Amino acid sequence: MRRLRLLALLPLLAALGGCKFEVLAPTGDIAAQQRDLLVISVLLMLIIIIPVMALTAFFAWKYRQSNSEARYEPDWHHSTQLELVIWAAPLLIIICLGAMTWMGTHLLDPYRPLDRIGSRTVVAAADKPLVVNVVALDWKWLFIYPEQGVATVNELAVPVDRPIHFQITASSVMNAFYVPTLAGMIYAMPAMKTQLHAVANQRVESRGFSANYSGAGFSKMFFAFRAMSDSEFDSWVREAKGSTESLTRQAYLELEKPSEAVPATFFNDVDPTLFDAILNLCVEPGKMCMKEMMAIDAKGGAGLESASANLLPLMHDKHARRGTVFGGAPSYVVGICTPEELATALTLSAADTSAAASHRADSAPVSGAGLPIPGFSPALLPAFTSPLLPTSEADIGPRRPSNS
Repeated sequence: MRRLRLLALLPLLAALGGCKFEVLAPTGDIAAQQRDLLVISVLLMLIIIIPVMALTAFFAWKYRQSNSEARYEPDWHHSTQLELVIWAAPLLIIICLGAMTWMGTHLLDPYRPLDRIGSRTVVAAADKPLVVNVVALDWKWLFIYPEQGVATVNELAVPVDRPIHFQITASSVMNAFYVPTLAGMIYAMPAMKTQLHAVANQRVESRGFSANYSGAGFSKMFFAFRAMSDSEFDSWVREAKGSTESLTRQAYLELEKPSEAVPATFFNDVDPTLFDAILNLCVEPGKMCMKEMMAIDAKGGAGLESASANLLPLMHDKHARRGTVFGGAPSYVVGICTPEELATALTLSAADTSAAASHRADSAPVSGAGLPIPGFSPALLPAFTSPLLPTSEADIGPRRPSNS
């Protein structure tokens, strides 16, 4: 029976052969420091754990019932030397762990720019970090390279020995950006920008993934991670530039729809305002951005009546309304805050100005009321026009109108 039990354990041992110790085999300086912190912490704790486990087995063996030679002292109750050993050793280990944690928390702060790219190589003043905007979608990863003007889906490429500055957000639910061989896990949350500074010190092809459950397609939310030489990275950028697809706002709205196991995709051009719009939940045309709404709130807001009647039903969820306690259909607040946006609206309305005027119901200024998503059709444009904004393209000046 014992042999059969041992044979039953063999499949489990075989399954362990598929495990990869990527956390313990880093390819970047940040990941290496995190690996060292983990290993040293485990070794320090083993200083206590191993003697305790060994003494437990020793006492059980020495004072077994059949050992009549073991000394029996029922009145023993205290030993100063033993108390010193019992309390001093754990106290010293806790002090060491506390010091390591404090130093690691500050030196490995993901928001802290790198001051070195290796244990013996400092970052030169001329070394400009590679900025990568990361967006967690359902269920795929979007990487935007502002400097190179390209974007990819489910493939992240970086040059070796160049500092990397990740700016991370999400489109709908919270995720976690994690490349084990590069650096630690960082959360990706909608309407928030988290950051990570890291570096790859050798050529490698591995993968990253989401480390936070985010729905049905979570198990397939992987992306390829490639660290390459400068020349190989330049070739990779040229390959991305050779794509026939551009990442406009409308293309992004299609891309962010839920999908699983999406192959690596390249975009040869990216709307330079896209990441800021994703971060402020206003990719949809005409929708007011969160930063603009917060500017209104900083000025005193739209009043209690407007907040209860118009602003509470606002929906920022991408695919489904969560709860209907306020009733009515989800709505958006219209936002026309720049001369460029107004010029676009006026251009769309120029073909049928007389028809638009016939539908004008109220000339009062827009007061922040909840409105359906505007399509900027000629019939609807006058409802979005405020006396505070210019009424024709000739009136548009170089100055940005105030949000107030």
